[in-house]
Formats: sequence, C-alpha cells, structure tokens
Amino acid sequence: MSRDRGGQRKRIDKKTEVGFKQELSAVLNLLPFLWPRDNWELRIRVIVAVALLIGAKSINVYVPMIYKHAVDMLTPGKAALIAVPVFLIISYGVARVCAQLFAESRDAVFAKVGQRAVRQVALTTFRHLHNLSLRFHLERQTGGLSRAVERGIRGTEFLLDYFLFSFVPTMFEILLVCAILWGLFEWTLAAVTIATIVAYVVFTFLITDWRMQYRREMNERDAEANTKAIDALLNYETVKYFANENHEAQRFDRALQAYEIAAVKSQQTLSFLNIGQGAIIACGLVGVMLLAGNGVAEGRMTVGDFVMVNAYLVQLYQPLNQLGMVYRNIKQSLTDLESMFRLLAVTPEVQDKPGATTLSVTSGEIVFDHVSFAYDPRRPILKDVSFRVPPGGTLAIVGHSGAGKSTVSRLLFRFYDVNEGAIRIDGQDLRDVTQDSVRRAIGVVPQDTVLFNDSVYYNIAYGRPGASRDEVEGAARHASIDNFIKSLPDGYDSPVGERGLKLSGGEKQRVAIARVILKEPKILLFDEATSALDTKTEREIQASLDEVSVNRTTVMIAHRLSTVIHADEILVMDAGQIIERGNHAVLIAANGVYADMWKRQQEADARAAALAAAGGIAGSPVKVPVPIVPVEVAE
Repeated sequence: MSRDRGGQRKRIDKKTEVGFKQELSAVLNLLPFLWPRDNWELRIRVIVAVALLIGAKSINVYVPMIYKHAVDMLTPGKAALIAVPVFLIISYGVARVCAQLFAESRDAVFAKVGQRAVRQVALTTFRHLHNLSLRFHLERQTGGLSRAVERGIRGTEFLLDYFLFSFVPTMFEILLVCAILWGLFEWTLAAVTIATIVAYVVFTFLITDWRMQYRREMNERDAEANTKAIDALLNYETVKYFANENHEAQRFDRALQAYEIAAVKSQQTLSFLNIGQGAIIACGLVGVMLLAGNGVAEGRMTVGDFVMVNAYLVQLYQPLNQLGMVYRNIKQSLTDLESMFRLLAVTPEVQDKPGATTLSVTSGEIVFDHVSFAYDPRRPILKDVSFRVPPGGTLAIVGHSGAGKSTVSRLLFRFYDVNEGAIRIDGQDLRDVTQDSVRRAIGVVPQDTVLFNDSVYYNIAYGRPGASRDEVEGAARHASIDNFIKSLPDGYDSPVGERGLKLSGGEKQRVAIARVILKEPKILLFDEATSALDTKTEREIQASLDEVSVNRTTVMIAHRLSTVIHADEILVMDAGQIIERGNHAVLIAANGVYADMWKRQQEADARAAALAAAGGIAGSPVKVPVPIVPVEVAE
C-alpha cells in the first residue's frame, strides 16, 4: 500500500481484494447501527421484527404439510369426509396469507430501524470526512470521493435490508426443510436435497467471488469517469478559454469505454452464473422427484407425500434463487463498501488530546515560539520561526512564493500541528485546546473566496448560522455590499452560482468580509485577501478590512506591499525563515530585501500607470502587462 507524504493514511483508490475478515468486519461494523444505544424504541422494533420473521418462516414450512393432508383426504376412498379436505384447503390458504402478513409486518416494523441506520452511517461518514486533515482533501479527487461514499451508503442499505432478514432466514429455512425430509421420509431424499443445496451454494459463492473483479473494475472506471466529468464542469471557463470541449469529451469517453467493457464482462459472467444455478436446481428437482415417484409406486409414500416433497422443493427453489441474488448483491455491496469503510478507517492527522479544553480568548495575543514544520520530512518549510502579535496589534507577513507564508496561516488555524516549538494564543498551546474552539476564535478572508451554491443570504449567514436577518443585513452594510445585494433581482435570496461564479471577485470578497463580521472573531487572518483584485477594488476592499480589524488582533499575509504599510510589524520571509522584521519605515531605511521588493513594485505600478495614461492620450487601446501573482498551494 502506498502512503501519503506524512505516512498517515493508506490510499483508498488502490485495487484490493475483500477477504473474509474484511467482510466480517464490515458486517460487524453495521451491527451497532441496528442495536443503537439509548434508543429502546428501535431495539423493540428489532425484537418484534425478529419474532415476526420466525413466525413467517415457521408457517411457511408448515404450509406444504397442510397441502399434503388435503391431497391425501381427496384420494379415492377418503373423499366422503368432505368437511376435512375443505377445512384443510381453507387452512392452507389462511397459512399462506398469514406467512405473507408476518413477512410484510416484519418489513414495516423494521423499516424505521433500517432507514435510521442508513442515515446514521451516512452522517458518520460525512462528519468523518470533515474531521480528516487538509492534506487528505488536497490529495483527493472530489468526484471519486463522492462516488465512493454514495455507493457505500447504497451498499449499507442493501446489507441492512437483506442480510438480516433474507440471507440468515433462508439458510435457516433450508436446514429446517432438510430435517423434515430426513425425519419423515427416506434419508436419500434429504441427501439429494442437501447435495443439491450444497452444490448450488458452492457454485454460487465461487463464481460470484470470481466475477467480483469485473464489478470492482466497473466501480473504478465509474469513479474515474465521474471524476473527469466533475473536473471538466468545475473548470468550465478554462475549457472554453482553450476551446477544448472535444478534448474533454474524448477523455470522458475513454473512461466510459473502459466502464462499458467491464460492464459487458460483468453481465456475461452473471448470465453464466444464472445458467449454472438453474441447471443445478433442475438436476436436484429431477433426482428428488424420481425418488419420490418411486416411493409412491412401491406404496411407501402417498400421493400427498409426493406433493409435499414437490412443494418443499419448489418452496426451497425460491429462497435458493434469492440466496444466489442476495449473496451476489452482498458481495457487490461489500465491494462498494470498501472505499467507504477504508475512509472511516483513516485516522485524522490532527486530533484533540483527551480532555482538551476550550480556547479562551481574552486579549488575542499570538505567539509563534521557535516553530519548525514540514509537510514532508525531506523538505522543511518553516525553520525556527518566532514572532509575537500583541493584543489588538497587526502583523504582516510578506515574501516570495514558497517562502512559507501560507503555512503560517494553516498552522495558526491548526490544519496541521507543528513539528517543533509551539503556537500559543493568550498563553494557551493550540495542541492543548480543541480544534473547534481555535477555528471559532479566528476569522479568515482568503485570497480566493469560494461560496456555496446557494443564496447571498445563506453565504453571509454561514459566518454564524442561526443569526437573525437583521444581524446578517447589518454585517452586509458594514462590508459595504448591502446596496449591491438589494439591487439584485432577488435581493438577498439571489443565487451566487457554483463556487460563487455569478459574483465578481470584489463582490465575493465583500461577502467574505460580511461573513467574518457576522462571526465576530477575536483574531483576524487575511490571506492574500486583495492580491487578485484590480487596483480600485483592492483599495475599497482594503478600506473595509482596515475597518473590520479595528481592536482585533490581525495577521496579514500579503503579496502587494502597499496593503501592509500600516502594520505594526512586518515579517519578511524567505525559505521558511524570517530574514527581516520591523515596520514599513524601518524596513525601507534598512535598504534590504523588503526595500528592494517595495522599489520593484513601485516601479511596476508607475510603468503600468504611464502606459495606461499614454493609451488614453493617443486614443488607442494599450495592453497593460499585469504581473502574475504567485499562489501558494502547499508550501
């Protein structure tokens, strides 16, 4: 198994076999959801459902006996007792109705248990995915991940519905019928029946295990196709920019073609399995009926006995056929559950200590104390970084791409834990407090604000779910976006589109600011919050950020130095180390790296302004070069 860079998890997209231990573990993992703690209603439902199951199977096994007695009473010489066969025939009909009544009642009683279990499994998986580390999600493909969870939930539902009330009861009924045949008739009848069942079960299990490779191949190709489709749709504009619609369609079609090949093989092997099962059942029926017919001819068995044996075999044929279907689907469901259970087995890289306390933020002081960190031990990112942000102070971090700036923000948010040193807020080590309390205390405005595909109101209210409408609109006013929202056709109910694509960059940033205002954090983090905006919008957003950060401890990670000149202290980072520190005036006077960066940015701005002015005077458009802003993905 390959491991990720931190060695914390196994990849779940690797093809693996599901062994007996894994299958047993999967079933055992579902049992707690069938017998939930502190929920006696669901437990009582399980008990009643099992009782109804036993009743239905007992009546089902007794039905052929009633049928036998009715046939014997109607044979020549006994037909005079009309009342007896009529009663038996009526009893036969009542027994069949009762068996179905018990079975349907069982399903109705168990429905709430099954659906609640499916709901809890889905919720548990959803929560677990959100608890996994940022590293995990950076390396996963959303399409394949969602497909694995979707198939896993469907597999869970099937196992809960069929394993308990189909697979186990079918085996019980088969054994009971064989015991009856052995006890009432010759051992040869039971022996042939048992041999037929054993041959059927062994053939079914072996062939099903063999053909699971094609089902697994189908799953992998399906996930691959789904991932490619979602990736292309999420990058719709990029596809259009390069006119690569056909290229994307061909990539998608190649994945679909691989799925088609695997699906055809799966269906062909399924047909072979069904033919083999039918042949085994037919041979067993012929053998038992020949033995029974010979017994009638020799006077050792009555016609009713012959009919009862036939009824038992026909009655067994249905659950046997169902057994094959159930086993196939259980194997397929376990295959589908592979990815989901292995997801649930992934241990979160960052975990709260037992008994971790809640972070208490009083003043908002931040201290990085000799912090060292690496995503991969072979490539250190931060090396002995120390700084302090006083309560209510503003610290700016600047540097070239890859210097380690964004890593500082991720460690502060506790997406990762430091390898050496410590990070403290108001004297509390972040490793000693809960992750939830840390993230509630910090508000962030990122460079690329990604919004939910919902209304503007929902995206602002996300800062503090449960806030009143007045509070949400008040936050929008403070972020200077209220007038824009009211100008929209649907106002606050206007949809923002996938990832907020219906809004401009500046509008999305204002929504992010309103969200932070509503959250009311004690500490603010601005991670390249204005670097992707035009100059005019940048100044407007910067003014809003300055207003929001009043009386709050603020950490600013910036590319454009003009946005940090007011900071109390500026850290210049390079190769994971702090190489300069001080306020703007001190760093300019030092005439070092910061001063050189400032000079180059001022010259670039002056050239851009001159070119723009020249273009306006000449009356012809001039292309102004826009500096490429490096974006850190994982420093």
